[in-house]
Parts: sequence; C-alpha cells; structure tokens
Amino acid sequence: MPQSPPNLQRSRWRFGLFTLLYLYQGVVAGFALTALVNHFAAAGASTADVGRHLAIVGLPWVLQPLLWGPVIDRATPYRMGPRRFWLVLSLACAQTSLAGLLLLGATPSLTVVSAALFLHSLAASLADTATDRMIAGSVPADELGRTSAGTRAGFVIGSAAGTALFAWILEMRGFPAAAATLLALTTPLALAAVLVRESPGDQLFSVRACSLSHTPGPMRISATVLYARQLLAAFRTRDALVLLTMCFAIDFGLALFQVPFAVALVQVHGWDAGALSRLQALLALLGGTLGAAGIGAYVDRIGPGQVLRGLLVACAVAFGVAGVLIAAGLEAAAGPFILGLASVVPALLYVALLPTVLLASREGRASATQFQIYMAAMNLGDVVGSAFAGALASVVAPTLVALVVAGLFLVCARAARAHGTRAGSRGR
Repeated sequence: MPQSPPNLQRSRWRFGLFTLLYLYQGVVAGFALTALVNHFAAAGASTADVGRHLAIVGLPWVLQPLLWGPVIDRATPYRMGPRRFWLVLSLACAQTSLAGLLLLGATPSLTVVSAALFLHSLAASLADTATDRMIAGSVPADELGRTSAGTRAGFVIGSAAGTALFAWILEMRGFPAAAATLLALTTPLALAAVLVRESPGDQLFSVRACSLSHTPGPMRISATVLYARQLLAAFRTRDALVLLTMCFAIDFGLALFQVPFAVALVQVHGWDAGALSRLQALLALLGGTLGAAGIGAYVDRIGPGQVLRGLLVACAVAFGVAGVLIAAGLEAAAGPFILGLASVVPALLYVALLPTVLLASREGRASATQFQIYMAAMNLGDVVGSAFAGALASVVAPTLVALVVAGLFLVCARAARAHGTRAGSRGR
C-alpha cells in the first residue's frame, strides 16, 4: 500500500509540526522581545519606552480571540484544510512583515521597529490561532502533556537561540544584518506548514474552497446566534472565570518584575546588553527543554491540575527568594540567580497551563475562540504589566514588586486548589 503523505493523523507529524511552528514563534520572540529590547536599553531607551514597545508588539495577541477566533471556528472547508489554509496564508503575511524590517535603515527608531513588528504580530496571531485549533482537534488527551512540552521546548529553544544570536549580530553587525538573519531563519520554519496536511486527502496547496451548497441567510444568522451563545455559556462557570483570571494574573505579575529588572541590570548596574541577552537565553533554554520534557511526562501521567498548582507555589517561592536577595543589596551580584528564579520556574508553569486550558476549551463550535480568549488573557496580562512596569518601578522598590508578585502566585495557587481546576481534570 502506498504510504499516506505527512498529516496530523500520525503522532510524529503532529509533534514535529507543532514543535516547529512554536520554534518559529520563539525565534521571532528572541529577536523582538529580548535581544532588541536589551539593544535599545543599552542605547538609552527608558523602561517606559521598552514597556511601550512590548505593549505594541503584544497588542494583536490580546485581540486574537476577537480578530481570529471566529475565523478559525467557522472556517470554510478549503481543499488544503480549513485551518491549514489560514495557517499558510498568515505565515506568508508574517514573513512579508519581517521582510519590511529590511527597509527601515541602519538605525531605525524603536517606535518604527515596534510598528513593523506589530504587523508581524497581527499575522502571527492568526497563525497561532490556527495552530492551536489544529492541536485541539488532533491531539489525544493522553498526549497533551508531551505536545505541550514539545511546543514549549520549541518556543524556548527558538527564543534562546534567537536571543543569543541576535544579541551578537545587533552588537557586531547592526540592525540590517539582524533583520536579514531573522528572515532567513524563519522562512524554512514557516514552510513546514505547507508540507504537513491536516488530513491525508487534503491537497498540498490550493486556495480553492470545497464545493458546498448555498446556505440561506436566515440559517447563517441562526448559526451565528448559536455560536455566540455557546461562547458566552463557556465562560459562565466559576472554574472558567478562575482559569481566565489566573491566565491574566500570571503574565501580569511576570511582566511587572522582569521588565524593570532587566533594564536596571543594564542601565543601573552596568551589565553588557549582549551578555544579559545570552544569560537570559541560557536560563530559558534550561527551563524549556529538559525541565519541560519532565513536566510534560508528569502531566500525561497524573493530569495537569495538580502539577499546575504545585508550580504556582514554586513560582511564589522563587519570587519570594528574589525579593529577599534584592532587599539584602545583592541585586547586582546575584543577578544571574535572580533571573533564573524569575524565568526558569515560570517557563515550567506553562507546560502544565497549556493542557489545562486546552482541556477546558475542546468542546463546542466556539472551541478555537474559547481557547484564544484564555491565551489573550495571558497576553493582556503581559501587555498591561509591561505598560505599567515603568511607572510602578519609579515609585515602588524592586523588593516590594517581587514580594507582590510572589503573593499573586500564592493567590493563584489557592484559587486553583479551591476550585480543583476541574476544567483540566475533566479531560482525563
């Protein structure tokens, strides 16, 4: 029998494609959110400037459910796959946006770079919505931990490698060389979406929709009303609201601490921007590879809820220790250790959080939008935290910020324990 083409019905192709797509996201994030930020911080950009850049680049991810969730949930059956069509189209637009960075000159302003990367985020957020819906529709419940670990490892490896590489290129070769390298590295990763079909019978590439009978207007209106009702019903339960609030609080707390701390290491304590980027890359790599694999296997064995609660407590302890070290005047000397506490443990947290959210949003016609609302809550937390980090850092001591973040994680752990995160346990 002839072997079927690469498709999502086979485990190794699912794992490979989703890992590569998150690797793509990580490479861009390493450039846009870490190496570039440290580069401009060394050039004199303030914490407020950096926070504004992060907020602009992150805004499309906050609007993701409104912009793209309904598009994917109600996608027309295209001959190359209803979600894969949008995935390929959006990645083509994303690469076009990255090509636009080459037109910005040798020393563009941070505002102009932010605008160009905003356009990339707009397209990449559609690709992410399609990817997540493909994960929800193809990965069995007992493989979610492994898949989450793979996607997390892909993102972290891409982010770590991108951070280290682009920090060196920005320092030694300048912005145009970094932008050209970014485009060259991400294009092959984006092409992976063309090679792996959703189903064996899908066409490799086609922009044509499948032949469907015409749907009368009243029926389309009824379907829209039903879709909206299902989406609203999904968030009426206490568990859904707890999980939604938790998603916001986690990234909000992390941004409040991480953004001003990284800027202070460069501008106050005299750290080299390239060295800081390389350290951040190494710490992220340690947490997102070996650590993620172990957590992913544990999630598949006992379910994500219990693992999530334990990691929330671990994050609270990590930020509590960071606050004590800063209070003791060791902010500069213990900088690498503090960065490790603030990055490695939260990186592991996401491996348990993703399956929890996926299991809470797998059912119904609005599943893609439901999942993206949870993800948008996280992105909104990051955007709001980044936007307020500069103002907060100017009036609140870093020790207090770290302790507030530790308290926030404790509240999340208590809420998760009180309500049992039943959305995550129902899929077991």
